[in-house]
Amino acid sequence: MAVVAAGGLGGCAPGRIERFATWAEARNAVFALAQPGSRWRSSGAWSLSQALQHLAQSIEGSLAGYPQSKPAWFTRTLGAAAHAVFDARGRMTHSLDEPIPGAAPLDAAWPPDVAALRLLRAMDAFEVHTGPLAPHFAYGALDKPAYQRAHLMHLADHWQQFEQTRNA
Repeated sequence: MAVVAAGGLGGCAPGRIERFATWAEARNAVFALAQPGSRWRSSGAWSLSQALQHLAQSIEGSLAGYPQSKPAWFTRTLGAAAHAVFDARGRMTHSLDEPIPGAAPLDAAWPPDVAALRLLRAMDAFEVHTGPLAPHFAYGALDKPAYQRAHLMHLADHWQQFEQTRNA
C-alpha cells in the first residue's frame, strides 16, 4: 500500500474550505452561538452542547495530546490518506456522533453557551500556541497550518447539523 503524505495528494492543491475560510470566521461563528438568547440546536444525535464539547476536545487534543491514537500503521497509511483527500477537496466528512477515542464523555447537561465558551478558549489557545503540536489521533503528525485546516474542516462538517430555531 502506498503511503500518502499528510501534506496533500501529489499534484493536488489544497481545496478551499467550504464553510470557514479563516480561523477568525470560524471563531466569529462560535462566538455567535455563545451569545445570550442565541437560539441554535443540533439536528444530529448529539445536542448542540455535546457537539461543541467534541469540537473543543479535538482542538485541545492537538495541543495537549489525544487520550488514544490509532495504531501507527493506520496513521501512516489510511489516516494520512484520509487527511490528504479532505485537504485536497477542502471538506471533511465523518460520522458526526463518533467520539474522539478515549475522550471524556460529552455532558448533555452543559448549557450550549458554556460549551461554546470552552470551544472559544480552545481556539484561542491553539491560535497563540507556538510550541510543538501533538500528533492527531488518526492523521498523525501535522504542522500548524495543516492542523488549522483540519480543525476548520472539522468545525464545518459539524456545522451542517446546526440550525437556528425560531423565537417562541
